[in-house]
Amino acid sequence: MTFKNLFIEHDRSKEVEEWIKEESAEQELRYTKIAQQMDDLAPIREKWYQEFFDRISTAGFNEDGDLKIPVKPEDLPVKPEGLKDQVIWKYGVDGE
Repeated sequence: MTFKNLFIEHDRSKEVEEWIKEESAEQELRYTKIAQQMDDLAPIREKWYQEFFDRISTAGFNEDGDLKIPVKPEDLPVKPEGLKDQVIWKYGVDGE
């Protein structure tokens, strides 16, 4: 048994199975709503990223106490082409 594989075989009643289906459907709806809200925030989030990069490249970040070190523009991270921010809601998938 791997650490991520926590499934224990057991019997479930019909009521429990129905509750699981209902709960899963509700979670799917919540996820869809959150994912849409995250997509709607994408342009604003890009602005936040840029403001943060501007701040740490001019004012710097704390290295020790009050000592601030500015980050060189060439050391700032670059977002990979074709990737977008996403809501992660499933983890521990078999095969990971």
